[in-house]
Formats: sequence, C-alpha cells, structure tokens
Amino acid sequence: MATYAIGDIQGCYREFKALLAAIRFDPRTDHLWLAGDLVNRGPDSLRVLEDVRNLGDCATVVLGNHDLHLLALALVPEFKPRRRDTLSSVLSAPNAGELLRWLRQQALIHVDQTRDVALVHAGIPPQWSIDDALVRAREVERHLRDDTKVIPFLGAMYGDGPTRWNDDLAGMERLRYITNSFTRMRYCQANGALELSEKSALAEPQAELQPWFSIPGRRSTDVEIFFGHWSTLRLSARERDRHLVFPLDTGAVWGGSLTAVRLEDRTATSVSSSCCAPFK
Repeated sequence: MATYAIGDIQGCYREFKALLAAIRFDPRTDHLWLAGDLVNRGPDSLRVLEDVRNLGDCATVVLGNHDLHLLALALVPEFKPRRRDTLSSVLSAPNAGELLRWLRQQALIHVDQTRDVALVHAGIPPQWSIDDALVRAREVERHLRDDTKVIPFLGAMYGDGPTRWNDDLAGMERLRYITNSFTRMRYCQANGALELSEKSALAEPQAELQPWFSIPGRRSTDVEIFFGHWSTLRLSARERDRHLVFPLDTGAVWGGSLTAVRLEDRTATSVSSSCCAPFK
C-alpha cells in the first residue's frame, strides 16, 4: 500500500500509463496525488482526464492553470483557444460535460494532516499559513462548483494583478490573487508580492526576486509542500529539506520526464518522454 505524488501530466497519456506501470500502481491498494495540469500541450488530454476520473477515490487531484484554462474555454463563450492549446479532443468529446463537471469538483490544495504534507499546483504565498491556504482555496472552489458563479469567475480569472495580498481584498481581485497563487506562482519579490512574469530557474537567488518557498518568514513551513508547475526548477535533497518542499514537475510535456514520488520514503521514479519535444 503506497501513495505516489505525480507531477504535471499535461496530456502525456503514454508517459502516464508507463509511469503507473513502472511503479506497479495497484488501484486496489495504492493512491495517487496528482499535482494539477492534467491537460493541455500534450497529445491526449481526453484520455488522461478519463483515466484519472475513472480512478475514483484512489486519486486525489489539485487544479492547475491549464485545467482552469480548459474550463474557461469550455464555459466562457468569448474565449478562444491559444496557439499551443491541444484541448479540442476534450471540448468536442461526447462526455465533455461529464468530465468538466468532475474537473470543477477538484480542489486547489490537499492537506494530509497525518503526514504533515500538502499538495498544490504552484505554491502557497509566504504570508499564508496552511490553515489560511485551506480557507482561501475554498473561496475559489465554491465559485467553480456553483453553476451561477462559475462563468463570471472564469471570465474574469485572467490577469496578473493584484500582486499583494491584503485581507481586505474583495470580489474578483481577491479571487484572482488566490487563483494566481495556487496555480501560477513561481517567484515573489522580497516583500512577498507575486512576480508572475519570470518563469526560468534563476542560477543564483536575487535579493529582489526569490522562489516563493525561500521568502524569509514564510508561514507554511509546518508541513512539507509537494508542488508542480515549475518544470525548470531543480532542487537538491539538501535544498528540499531546508525549505520543506518537493517539486514534482520534471517537464514531461517538453520532452523531459514524468515523475512519481512515493510519500512513504520519498523514492522517485521517472519515465522519459518525447511528448512534445518539438516545442522544447
């Protein structure tokens, strides 16, 4: 009986099935934690969604920015696909409505109190404790699950601001900050403000720009945080232990690999990928 945390699949169905075979995943006894971005850029988002949905209770999923993008394309009439989107098979599938309803029920954060471990797609702002993060995630999740609120929310979801958290934030500005933090964040300014334009892995930390998990005084250090989203990030075991984080995205969709980490002993298993190597 084991629990495996898996990084961004992004429609790389062949790699996903190969990874499950490599870890000898048994749905009767084992459990998967999936770090979001199940879909997009890879060739077979539909089969990934179908397989994960069919796993039922033995899979825990948190939402990523590409998952939310799929929902926006499906539900907001004025939105059009981007150049590199590969979501047409999902949008035109006979079971699209069923899959999208299932996707809307997934969370932004999962916390296992017995293990002192959390799973998110991108990160947790340094100003929030784990309890804060759980409460704020529920604010967005309620909008996603409410048929009267989901379309207005998705229609106003895009944008980089506000970049600073304030308890007095309200309306869509509050929801957008929460959404960006959980699904898009990589770096923060030294004062904790989100910096969403920088996507690379900096060779050396800069005083004015640091990974979200290395901001001094971060309030979520009471649990180890597993996250995806950042395919260029590589941390040593010492750095992971120092910051109590474990990055999972090893760039399957860019021709890297898809990785599963067994929570019981932190053993990592990867399968190589040629999923979208032309885009690398």
